Amino acid sequence: MKALIFALCCLSTAVFAEDARQLAKLPAPAQESLRQEMLDNLVAVNEVLSLMAEGKVKEAGEAAEAKLGMSAMGKHRSKPFDARPGPHMPPAMHGIGMDGHKAVSEFAIVAKTGDRDKALALLPNLTSACVGCHFSYRTR
Repeated sequence: MKALIFALCCLSTAVFAEDARQLAKLPAPAQESLRQEMLDNLVAVNEVLSLMAEGKVKEAGEAAEAKLGMSAMGKHRSKPFDARPGPHMPPAMHGIGMDGHKAVSEFAIVAKTGDRDKALALLPNLTSACVGCHFSYRTR
């Protein structure tokens, strides 16, 4: 019983702790564009992981590049300035995003060769920038 109470106290402290991540103040339209992009990225990462699990290494590389790599940059160019997340991000946050696109492209280059072992070794790089950014920044 004491362990349960202790666990609940720890949990409640964690739940009510202040979010220490840096606030990236984005206009509401840019915040919505970024939110939708992050949801789309989750779907794309899941697709890449599924393809790798199915042994479709080349296809995983193609999907990664098209949906997450350097080729996927600029999705918001045609939107009004207030709906484009990049220009409103802190420079370091934007840099993490750029590093993420680069890491995905590096994975994609290797995966498209069909070398499963080398592609698997680079697979964690697909999400390391995501983790770093989400751990460091928030938009609300």
